[in-house]
Amino acid sequence: MELAPLSIASCSKELQVTYQEWFCFADSDGDGRVTGNDALKFFTRSNLSRQDLKQVWAIADNKRQGYLGFPEFVTAMQVISLAQAGHPITQDLLDAKVDMENLKPPAMEGLEAKLAKKRNKSKTNQHDGGSWFSSKSIEKDKAKSWSMSTQSSKLQPFPTAKGSSSVTSVMDGLKRLYVKKLRPLEATYHFNDFVSPFLTSSDFDAKPMVMLLGQYSTGKTTFIQHMLRNSYPGAQIGPEPTTDRFVVVMSGPDERSIPGNTVAVQADTPFAGLTTFGSAFLSKFQCSQMPHPLLEHVTFVDTPGILSGEKQRDQRAYDFAGVTSWFATKCDLILLLFDPHKLDISDEFRQVISSLHGHDDKIRVVLNKAHQVDTQQLMRVYGALMWSLGKVLNTPEVTRVYIGSFNNRTESEVAAGPLGQELFKKEQEDLLADLNDIPKKSSDHKINEFVKRARAAKIHAHIISHLKKEMPAMMGKSKAQKKLIENLGDEFVKVQNEFHLPPGDFPDVDHFRNVLSGHNLDKFEKLNRKMIQVVDDMLAHDIPELLKYFRNPFG
Repeated sequence: MELAPLSIASCSKELQVTYQEWFCFADSDGDGRVTGNDALKFFTRSNLSRQDLKQVWAIADNKRQGYLGFPEFVTAMQVISLAQAGHPITQDLLDAKVDMENLKPPAMEGLEAKLAKKRNKSKTNQHDGGSWFSSKSIEKDKAKSWSMSTQSSKLQPFPTAKGSSSVTSVMDGLKRLYVKKLRPLEATYHFNDFVSPFLTSSDFDAKPMVMLLGQYSTGKTTFIQHMLRNSYPGAQIGPEPTTDRFVVVMSGPDERSIPGNTVAVQADTPFAGLTTFGSAFLSKFQCSQMPHPLLEHVTFVDTPGILSGEKQRDQRAYDFAGVTSWFATKCDLILLLFDPHKLDISDEFRQVISSLHGHDDKIRVVLNKAHQVDTQQLMRVYGALMWSLGKVLNTPEVTRVYIGSFNNRTESEVAAGPLGQELFKKEQEDLLADLNDIPKKSSDHKINEFVKRARAAKIHAHIISHLKKEMPAMMGKSKAQKKLIENLGDEFVKVQNEFHLPPGDFPDVDHFRNVLSGHNLDKFEKLNRKMIQVVDDMLAHDIPELLKYFRNPFG
């Protein structure tokens, strides 16, 4: 099984130079992104119908970013070239048996004359010996919109006025909305202390992540190696508890391991929020970097095996369930791994699964090492696993369970017989399809998490302001605070009834109570209805307008 990386399709170096020149010409503002307006002007030179160009954009922008980078632009040009040659435009067009290496560039009406004029004009302006379509124009600072978003208190129209910082992608728009509309609400009511640290630019730009959870020796590290067809730096595999730390496996220029304290302070990684778990955790956290085409699109999170009893609760000097919950918020997919001989879900494992509350849509269950049992035993193991999961996962729907042996064994080595081999093959194909969809759905996932965060921040503001309102003006503040914290569940119900809020969106009472005990309720702010209205307007108008503007420009 191998996850197909989403990279530039095979293309000769000569064509890449040509496409780079075309890309810089199409990129009207030189920010390294061909936006919808750029595509409308450039793609129509192909003389394809608007319906065909709509499909071209959909294939090229399969991550739904709202723009095309250089790799996506090359994909678009290849699809246009194939369409002009008479190939039907389908999602699997580039997977067809076509000689991409010798594929000619598409015919673009009037383009060569425009490029020749541009070249002649640039010769008189060149002083550094470089080309007007040098790589510098492609590698603009991606943090531009983040740093300039503080210049205006109101989200500007898409696109913004000439000379001002423009929003050129969905993520750019979300960054600006967060800084100007959501973050002030979070800061006012201490959302970062109770729920999640403030977001940074790297949180929006991060690659999609897949987290693997399970008891020790269920094959989590082996699963990652199986996907990469290679070992990552610092990987340890054995029948005993080997992985003793959280390991983020991500793309990098060379193979190396970076300690947790260093990773947490790097501005280009989305892990700054982990500092809230202290040095005890950061000493058990590391980042393993390696060059790999798959890691250009997906980041894996390998976790320590969940132990039973005192070792899990006391000997790990950090909040394991809290860290898991933090990663669950960031991840696009969560894989719970079991093996046929470790089906029992301990109280500690149950607590970790409970920390995934609110992320049920991300959870997939993998029954790994299924080659160790025969067909009859596999059927019994599957039934026992579903029975155990039914007591832990409080969802009315049936959880998807993948069955297989995700290691480097050949199919002839499995013990489940011909029926098992066929089953494993189909299950692996289904899981592969699920994983292949992750980069394509990454933008949608970030939007979904942003909206969830905005609603959580609103509810948090209502709770904090309600507790402030219940505090006496003069005498007995300490006694009143103690009573409010003890009866926090009842106060939640009052907030639900007063503002007609859904109970399922409220935070965990015990966790909220623990954090609340370290605060002075009298210091909290009263409800600022204007701030709440700003966030409501953002959810009702700004985000839909943002998505509308960066949808497929051809319809």
